[in-house]
Amino acid sequence: MNNCAIDGAATIQCLVPLFEGIVRAVIGLGAVALFIMLLVGGYNFLFSGGDPKKLETARGTITQAIIGLAIMSIAYLIILTIQQFTGVNVTTFSIPVN
Repeated sequence: MNNCAIDGAATIQCLVPLFEGIVRAVIGLGAVALFIMLLVGGYNFLFSGGDPKKLETARGTITQAIIGLAIMSIAYLIILTIQQFTGVNVTTFSIPVN
């Protein structure tokens, strides 16, 4: 982590580690939520006892988890495509200092 404070006062450079931490936390929470949804959907599917309503609920949970994974993957691919076409590294956040 860089030293972003000058004379004990925070500067605009302090936003860089804050923003990076928030992005990492959101990605991590998304991955954990995906894993939990797959576990819950699988558990409900296994223990539905042949009840069509419970089976449909379990399928819906698993489908939503897979759609979430697809959305996260497509968002990442879009970011990489933007980086490839523009040559700008959009995966690194920085504030230029003049």
